[in-house]
Amino acid sequence: MENSIQFLLLKPEDYNIYIEIGTKAYNQHYTHLWPDGDTTTYIKNSFTKEVLLHEEKDEDTTLYLIKLNSDYVGILKVTLHKQLQDYSKVDALYLDKIYILNEFSGQGVGSKTLKFVEQIATDHSKKAIFLESMQKGLALPFYLSHSFFIVANTQVPFNNVIEEEKPMYLLRKDV
Repeated sequence: MENSIQFLLLKPEDYNIYIEIGTKAYNQHYTHLWPDGDTTTYIKNSFTKEVLLHEEKDEDTTLYLIKLNSDYVGILKVTLHKQLQDYSKVDALYLDKIYILNEFSGQGVGSKTLKFVEQIATDHSKKAIFLESMQKGLALPFYLSHSFFIVANTQVPFNNVIEEEKPMYLLRKDV
């Protein structure tokens, strides 16, 4: 039987699940960026009820819980309209967050999530999808294998990230 993946629009009654899954997945993948592995700065800027209430009011932001069969396995944040490089906000979609729990990696969740995001882009007549990826780690080869390509250098926007861990790439996929 094939695994059933669902992308559930976040509802206020599911904020705690989103916060729990997002925090756990982030900490599984990114503690090495922070002195003493203390991810508090990122968590406070991404995974609190106040942040989610603010993002919910932004009509360009769409948040999802990713569910595999009966398990919540990740989160997804998409900015529907964002100007990036030479693309107007009408033409570009920004994949802001895709965090999958380690225990569910290798099961096609990431690939199906990218297909879902591509469908959103197509539905909104976008010309490109953008995202940022750490220059080190497993995410970059994953995105490159899904037809994204590097278009610029960026960095983690938090001052207290370990300096040599800050480098990121901006990647684009044409739709």
